[in-house]
Amino acid sequence: MNTSLIQSMINAIDKPAIFITPDYVIQAVNEAYRDTYNTQVTIGTSTCYAVSHNNPGPCDKHGEDCPLTQCKSTSRPSSVVHIHNTTAGRTYCDILMKPVRDEDGMTIGFLEILDRISYASADSQKNKMIGQSEAFKSLLNRINRASQSEIAVLLQGETGSGKELVAQAVHESSRRAEKPFVVIECTGLNESLFESELFGYEKGAFTGATNAKKGLIEVANGGTVFFDEIGDVPLNMQVKLLRLLETQCYRPVGGLKQKKADFRLVCASHKNLLSMVEKGEFRQDLYYRIAGFPIHLPALRERQSDIAMLCRHFLSAGEHRHKRFSPQAIEALCRYSFPGNIRELISIVEQSALMANDDDILASDLPPQVLGYSATETQAVSQDILPLDQAEQVYLERICKTYQGSPDDLAKMLEVSTRTLYRKLQRYNIKLN
Repeated sequence: MNTSLIQSMINAIDKPAIFITPDYVIQAVNEAYRDTYNTQVTIGTSTCYAVSHNNPGPCDKHGEDCPLTQCKSTSRPSSVVHIHNTTAGRTYCDILMKPVRDEDGMTIGFLEILDRISYASADSQKNKMIGQSEAFKSLLNRINRASQSEIAVLLQGETGSGKELVAQAVHESSRRAEKPFVVIECTGLNESLFESELFGYEKGAFTGATNAKKGLIEVANGGTVFFDEIGDVPLNMQVKLLRLLETQCYRPVGGLKQKKADFRLVCASHKNLLSMVEKGEFRQDLYYRIAGFPIHLPALRERQSDIAMLCRHFLSAGEHRHKRFSPQAIEALCRYSFPGNIRELISIVEQSALMANDDDILASDLPPQVLGYSATETQAVSQDILPLDQAEQVYLERICKTYQGSPDDLAKMLEVSTRTLYRKLQRYNIKLN
């Protein structure tokens, strides 16, 4: 192994990088990698998992996918998103691992290159995407790949799944990060408003146009334009949008001179655009122009292991930061399907915190739809059925909040012994007023 040649290769990489042998030992490292971690790197002794994770063994022995293991099994480069212990705390890193071969084609080691992900966090942080689930990590990997290119990105996901936040992440991690990020709401735009909003207009172009106005395309010059709910753009306007994307030119309403457009395109829709194409509701040529790199945003029900963390995060951001969800409340939330996704969770957190009489937010403080019942019978039928233990707990919590009599009387009304009542209250950590 030519260590000086490998070290020169590592030094030429502008991102944190190391060369490791198949036994995970670091044989070459650049300064960017050394600066990333608190743990000192000793060539020939330090292992990658000890430096990045403070683990005593490889990642796949501690609940994570190991890119080196993948490389060994496939003999091809692999990538994963991991949480590393860096100088900035627990930080998301997108890891690219490549086999390095000698002249005879034998693998002598592996090149590991890191991309630190600044737009996401494994802990509660303001203005960042929060999560730890595998679905969330997979999303970060797609975002990171998209941000390294100028390719048009199409975000597809249910309403409330955070498409604008992802669009911002694509922008902020791209080379256009210092330029504007402009959002164009496609829902409800009629044809005349669509053109004037996008392309601007000249003075006197129409009644009321007393001054010239820049369009959003010009405002976004050099940056990113995010077309939110692009599936709502009517067919007649889709033609004009396609022309803009194909020619990179536009003309303000009432103007004669063409202007050049320079922007990164990100679009989003909760609709199935391919299905709309088949029905003739969305132009096929426009679809393939905007869907260069599709990214699926997982629904919240696909990120069940993130729910507790997100609840803590949204509580800490509001006026009820001193409160906390009980384990039983979190369990009930994890069973819920969240048709409104993240947006609905934020609302549920605020409602539940208001309903809680003390610092503990109980399962009975959650909105009716979460608990499987509702104000009307027709709504109740459509909700998930609760397990008996959870239903008993919710029922007892509701009673004990308002019951003013003695424990003996309550036990008699419930047709159980006082001892059984106390045992159940203790089991569910419920206090009788």
